[in-house]
Amino acid sequence: MRALVQRVTRASVSVGGEQVSAVGPGLLVLLGVKTSDLPEDADRLADKVRALRIFDDADGRMNEPLGDREVLCVSQFTLYGDARRGNRPGYTAAARPELAEPLYERFAERLGARKGVFGAMMEVELVGDGPVTLLLEIP
Repeated sequence: MRALVQRVTRASVSVGGEQVSAVGPGLLVLLGVKTSDLPEDADRLADKVRALRIFDDADGRMNEPLGDREVLCVSQFTLYGDARRGNRPGYTAAARPELAEPLYERFAERLGARKGVFGAMMEVELVGDGPVTLLLEIP
């Protein structure tokens, strides 16, 4: 399971031109699920995201965790795209929707995140804060 975590001042997701979710200061998490991922992987990764100390403390150093800030989670199977051979990525490592969706839902629920629409063509907008972007992976 992979999470591309971006610190944002705001982020939103729209489907068909209509906004379905938005957050203020906090995190945008693009989540990819691979074929071998398990429910406990979703829990571990959500706990890791919640505990990341990437927000400024009173001294301006990245030392504070998420706390009461908001999270927007968007499913992103392309995080498992493999373009090592040729120019067209393959997605064989990405989990099929019937496995990926329950793990995505579990991750988002454990994190208390707002969500995009699983499997939909989405427009994601964000205003990065920093910018701070981390790629996390649970083996």
